[in-house]
Amino acid sequence: MDAFVRKFCEKYSLPITVGLQLLEKMEKFSFRKGDFLVQEGERNSNFYIISKGIWRGHYLNDGADVSVWFASEEEAVFSSWGYIENTPSLVSIEAMCDSELYGISKAKLESFYASSAELANFGRRLFEQQLLGLENWLISGGSRPRAKERYLALLEENPELLQYVPLKHIASYLWITPQSLSRIRAGLGKQKKING
Repeated sequence: MDAFVRKFCEKYSLPITVGLQLLEKMEKFSFRKGDFLVQEGERNSNFYIISKGIWRGHYLNDGADVSVWFASEEEAVFSSWGYIENTPSLVSIEAMCDSELYGISKAKLESFYASSAELANFGRRLFEQQLLGLENWLISGGSRPRAKERYLALLEENPELLQYVPLKHIASYLWITPQSLSRIRAGLGKQKKING
């Protein structure tokens, strides 16, 4: 657990003592592959930290399953709509493998934030990271010539995704078809053989 807390605190520039205080207020949950934190149209205003596993945010668009984001160990996961507005989620949040999360209600977390300026700043940094991730995804998406670069960047940031996430979900996240992703992967395999 110490490595998990340390990495989480490093990611969000939080002192370890504060990270441990937060963890003490949270409840541990276990999930099986395919379980949901929330499904599209449901509400969940809780906040979670992933201690083990990979999660996917996705929604249906005219019957097509569209991946919006992936989150893995030491990252926060929550329904923006549920947490911020207490409204039904527009995305489903699904476990890609057996997972463990620490969760806390919005009311308890906000009370924790209110206890010090340092904690309030942690909350602000956390939401800034979420917004930055969303904007990076929006900017990088939709450009087919850059699909290969987006795929390579995704592998560099989260190499474990290939181990747990079906390629069709990775393709939808990259805004390409599974066939296009197969061609990119085949091209990279040929390139590796030539260079290796």
